[in-house]
Amino acid sequence: MTRQEEKQRLRQTIRTLERQLSETYKAASGQAICAHLLAMPEYQAASAVFCFVGTEREIDTRPILADALAAGKRVSVPRCTGSGVMELRQIHSLEELVPGAYGILEPPGSAPLTDPDDVDLAVLPCLTCNHLGQRLGQGGGYYDRFLSNYRGGTVLLCREKLIREEIPLEPHDYPIPWVLTEVGLYEDGTPARL
Repeated sequence: MTRQEEKQRLRQTIRTLERQLSETYKAASGQAICAHLLAMPEYQAASAVFCFVGTEREIDTRPILADALAAGKRVSVPRCTGSGVMELRQIHSLEELVPGAYGILEPPGSAPLTDPDDVDLAVLPCLTCNHLGQRLGQGGGYYDRFLSNYRGGTVLLCREKLIREEIPLEPHDYPIPWVLTEVGLYEDGTPARL
């Protein structure tokens, strides 16, 4: 079996598992993950934050985005512009977000572009990951391309029940130093301070 086939099989397994999670668990784990992120010194010190806008299957990141906006941080979110290609676009309000590619909320094309070098902390999604920060995404390569040009702090959000220690990897897969679940923060695979 090729790495691509292994990834596809794991994606199917995780999507099935995610559908079986209770709404109560998803809400509680999402709230805990957001609270942990807002408590991170790296988040508090960041003046510019890039954060995904969670879909109904992902962590609801609206509390993070709202907090960052209220704190006066420069907030950027993804805007898909083509297959596997996204831009970082700055927002000033959650009301600016409209359904875009794949029905995901994103800023309009007129929103200001953000250079990845201007981002202090990036908050990224995954389907699953391990505690070492090796992630498996949806398969579009959007975040792999972003990570290939980004050198700032990065944290990966994942529910603990979706963590899998065996992640099939390819050379273009970048590990994320911080993984945040409802249980807490992992730094390079080790439970860390919050």
